[in-house]
Amino acid sequence: MRIGIYGYGNLGRGVEAAVRQNDDMELVAVFTRRNPADVKLQTEGVKVYAASEAASHADEIDVLVLCGGSATDLPEQTPELAKYFNVIDSFDTHARIPEHFANVDKAAKESGHTALISCGWDPGMFSLNRLYANAVLPQGNDYTFWGKGVSQGHSDAIRRVKGVKNGKQYTIPVEAALESVRNGENPELTTRQKHTRECFVVAEEGADLA
Repeated sequence: MRIGIYGYGNLGRGVEAAVRQNDDMELVAVFTRRNPADVKLQTEGVKVYAASEAASHADEIDVLVLCGGSATDLPEQTPELAKYFNVIDSFDTHARIPEHFANVDKAAKESGHTALISCGWDPGMFSLNRLYANAVLPQGNDYTFWGKGVSQGHSDAIRRVKGVKNGKQYTIPVEAALESVRNGENPELTTRQKHTRECFVVAEEGADLA
């Protein structure tokens, strides 16, 4: 299976590492918004192209894995690239998945391609964990807590704010919510009640700090 990677940040490098572990897959191209000459891959002999050139390589790729951010990249990139490729993304803005599905579904059907969306960690792998758990424990409730740790998606969103030079967002579970779940109280918790999001921001010189 000939694999292309669209976007070569942390996620793109992870996909490359995964492809290297599977003998039935071959990485044939990486597309980037950076200067292709500055991108150093782990895999020898694979060409790096400008993202704008992707469509012209459609015949060389069986599946294109999209490694952009969910905030602004994937809502535009996945429907557009589904016109030319079979695509996979890890779109994880839960509230917007129905909208994203509809846009990608339309583009893929019109072009005769297959598109798989939202198959990262959550939604994705952890969604399957919840499915299995709910199947064997039908009377229970499931709760997902993250961290303490860096969120790539939220950090990406911070860095897209005008005037931000760099930013990191740490996701921290709310201890009282954790204890309530552990005590078997089956609380009704909103997303906001489950986590604190701690943001560290470096501003550009002269930026409006407010």
